[in-house]
Amino acid sequence: SRINYSLMKIQSYIIIAFLSLFIVSCGSKKNVVKSSKRKNSKQTITSKKLPSVNQKAHVKKLTKKNPKLNKYTLTYIKKYAPLAVIKMHEYKIPASITLAQGILESGNGRSTLASKSNNHFGIKCHRGWKGKRVYHDDDKKDDCFRKYEYVEHSYNDHSKFLTGRKRYAFLFKYRITDYKKWARGLKKAGYATDKRYPQKL
Repeated sequence: SRINYSLMKIQSYIIIAFLSLFIVSCGSKKNVVKSSKRKNSKQTITSKKLPSVNQKAHVKKLTKKNPKLNKYTLTYIKKYAPLAVIKMHEYKIPASITLAQGILESGNGRSTLASKSNNHFGIKCHRGWKGKRVYHDDDKKDDCFRKYEYVEHSYNDHSKFLTGRKRYAFLFKYRITDYKKWARGLKKAGYATDKRYPQKL
């Protein structure tokens, strides 16, 4: 009977040990799932729904004042106005200027550079750019342009581009509502080679 008791005791220890290993392995699997979920959520942050800035009402007013406005321009404003406003609060660049540049540089988001590379501001590679790149004919043949995974990255890079270069520093002395000075200032700082760039903005 003592032998049977000892065998039963050993068996119970083996069962407990097996269950412990099973629980630990399940626990480790759960941790892996959690970390992968976190990773996926980080990747979707830039494509989350943007808050409304009452852009539909603004577009209605614009349409009433000028019924001939390009429908693609109006669609662009509806879609990206919230993003421009967010960047204005973060970087102190007028949302009107950011939107106008996006509309002009990307052909209302319909240019090849915008539709295939999410580059809405015609920002070229420049020295130190480590991201993806594409090549298009512009001032030169096969000019190097930055390629982005999301449009939001393009807007963010545009803001950093203006705030991070000394030649644009004088612009931030202007009022955030003075879009005319900002438009002329961008041309003066050399953002674009087009002589009529301020008028087009």
